[in-house]
Amino acid sequence: MATVSSATSSSTIQTDYIKLLVEQLKNQDPTNPLDNNQMASQLAQFSELQQLETMNTSFSEVLKTNQLMYASSLVGKQVTYQSTAEDGTTTTNAGMVQGVGKNSDGNIILSVGGYAVGLDDVVSIQ
Repeated sequence: MATVSSATSSSTIQTDYIKLLVEQLKNQDPTNPLDNNQMASQLAQFSELQQLETMNTSFSEVLKTNQLMYASSLVGKQVTYQSTAEDGTTTTNAGMVQGVGKNSDGNIILSVGGYAVGLDDVVSIQ
């Protein structure tokens, strides 16, 4: 499952920009003031960044909901999945999906034959 990287949020960047702008205004040369058009342009860019961040969060929520609905559709079906042992070897197993849940990280987990299987580990469905 793809995750959103933890980057500095647009609101934090915008707050830092406003602080910098206030300092610039305090210390500006009265004979050479800051360009209003440039400031307005930068504020508009911050607004766009904030909107994109909100849209990204919304898309992530839609993706999670779709994955949960898909996982729920697997209940009662036979799946083949891969698992990795402690020694690093990968094995392929099969079983019937008995339930769906989420682990502490929020990842979708299928209950297959008493084992917790990640949705990403499923390789085929019968």
